Amino acid sequence: MAGAGFESLERCLEKHLPLADLQEVKRILYGKETRKLDLPSRAFEAASKGDFELQGYAFQALTEQQRRPRTVRMGLVQNRTPLPADTPVVKQVTALHRRIEAIVEVAAMCGVNIICFQEAWTMPFAFCTREKLPWTEFAESAEDGPTTKFCQELARKHDMVVVSPILERDTEHGDILWNTAVVISNSGAVLGKTRKNHIPRVGDFNESTYYMEGNLGHPVFQTQFGRIAVNICYGRHHPLNWLMYSINGAEVIFNPSATIGVLSESLWPIEARNAAIANHCFTCAINRVGEELFPNEFTSGDGKKAHRDFGYFYGSSYVAAPDGSRTPGLSRNRDGLLVTELDLNLCRQVNDIWGFKMTGRYEMYARELAEAVQPNYSPKIVKE
Repeated sequence: MAGAGFESLERCLEKHLPLADLQEVKRILYGKETRKLDLPSRAFEAASKGDFELQGYAFQALTEQQRRPRTVRMGLVQNRTPLPADTPVVKQVTALHRRIEAIVEVAAMCGVNIICFQEAWTMPFAFCTREKLPWTEFAESAEDGPTTKFCQELARKHDMVVVSPILERDTEHGDILWNTAVVISNSGAVLGKTRKNHIPRVGDFNESTYYMEGNLGHPVFQTQFGRIAVNICYGRHHPLNWLMYSINGAEVIFNPSATIGVLSESLWPIEARNAAIANHCFTCAINRVGEELFPNEFTSGDGKKAHRDFGYFYGSSYVAAPDGSRTPGLSRNRDGLLVTELDLNLCRQVNDIWGFKMTGRYEMYARELAEAVQPNYSPKIVKE
């Protein structure tokens, strides 16, 4: 299993394939080619100084007679935790705030309108350990916690919508925890929040020890720059989850994640792209980077010996469009910022061509699903 030593699929192809073959392979792998963005040289200089990757691409839509282009720039951030997991909680959060602040500064130079960070970005992904302290001390209020206040300052300063996935402490309902994404308007106001709808119970993913499935459904947020939704991590494996965000009007669905190579890397390039195609929307897949070593050994249900690491987070963040095209991914082994320019008119244009929503037969499926969950349900199997 390739860890940090393998940079990315794209770099490997570029290194070993002749140009003509490379172009054909990329056409098959990624669909219609995305245009490289001409980002400011000072942004690349700042990214180099900050030791993170910067890439920029643009998706094209057709010119319409009665609608102007609805051009928006998205920023996707992937990063490793800068301090060891046994560092005091406040120091870890502060270091991550500073790291993200530097990356957001570059995003602002690149004209980003909406930025999204990775799942539980203010902490190590410690849910594998099943330990309570100190990990539950990373939990914060979604409405007025220190990270939300920090993100509000970023939003106001840069006129940028900020999507901030955190571990939420719900003080109004028994001090319980949720895996939550806070959506902050470019004015600095908290637009609202959404919670992780599907919780994994696979191998080291012991997240139900900390929080359960979300109770907020599939909210979509109307921002100045378009309608967005947040499908947190494991929800990407559930097609109906993507579907409901789309039915509720999302034009862009973010998928902030924390997933490891041995489990999901072969699925990663497929799922968000499939969702973009099936739901006539843009999808933004974000994954953290690196390895995180925990102070105490832990076991899980996969039969492995006790261990202290969760595995290798392989980055590879990308954006997919409703026409099936997608950007190259960020590196597997570096912090990075992916800037992507979208014309949201492409959502309707592809919808008009393929008509998946028009031909979806949703009422039929809803009726049959309702029947299927009844206690006395009998599958409709035709026998000879």
